[in-house]
Amino acid sequence: MLSSAMGKSFLLSRLVLIIFAAHFAASKVVATRPGFLYTRTRGRCTPQFWSSRREAWPRMVPQRSTVSKVFGSGVFERYRSDVTLLESTGRNDDENAFAGLLKQASAALLNTYARKGFPYSAWEVKTLFIQALVSKEAAATQAKQFSIANEACN
Repeated sequence: MLSSAMGKSFLLSRLVLIIFAAHFAASKVVATRPGFLYTRTRGRCTPQFWSSRREAWPRMVPQRSTVSKVFGSGVFERYRSDVTLLESTGRNDDENAFAGLLKQASAALLNTYARKGFPYSAWEVKTLFIQALVSKEAAATQAKQFSIANEACN
């Protein structure tokens, strides 16, 4: 009888531990992801804003401009030759460092032409973009810096 009570106590303690671990793991997932499948930032300088076409694009970079024409032939190694700036601002694959870099750099370039006081010039965006193509780490870091500038702009 005593061993049966100890066995039940052991099973109960294991069950409580499993429930606690599952709850902790689930709370970490909830804390790192928004409660929406897709969120749109409302800022006037974000890639989502530019992909929504709510404002006319600067004449220097029409929506149909290809990434290779705007950023140079060095992008052929990472991106399709027919990807347009409009397509790049509407991407949802930010887990890929190079895709995130393209998305944020495209928005930053548009902001250089459309927003006075944007912290980068057009040639800086293009140069930093090309330099960041050397590795995933460099691409992710530069994408984050462009994202910060795009979010802070208004």
